[in-house]
Amino acid sequence: MAQTHAAAFTGSRPWSATEFEALLSNRFTHKAGDARCFAVYTLIADQAELLTIATDPAYQRQGLARHCMEQWQEEAAANGARRAFLDVAEDNTPALSLYHRCGYARCGVRRAYYLRDHGLKLDAIAMERALP
Repeated sequence: MAQTHAAAFTGSRPWSATEFEALLSNRFTHKAGDARCFAVYTLIADQAELLTIATDPAYQRQGLARHCMEQWQEEAAANGARRAFLDVAEDNTPALSLYHRCGYARCGVRRAYYLRDHGLKLDAIAMERALP
């Protein structure tokens, strides 16, 4: 997961293997997908939150991220989630497009939330949707 995350997130600090291990050791954190494309999300009560989704650049533009989004949302809904949330960097046009296609709508902003290389701080767009 750390390798795929590093390949996908070249403009900001990717998550380390240690960070993924710590996240996935938490009983509220789950994953979907495979080494080509994966999602990590939390599920607490009736709410799910996408923590990260990453697609290896060699496999982008093949529908894997859309499939992975559907997979984690279906798993979360099957386990009681009724709403899903996520944050996305304001400059991440491909992710914003994906999330809109998956039914997410903007519900807020986190100012200067993401730190890019060279110290640039970008807002996070908070998004949500109902799950079936």
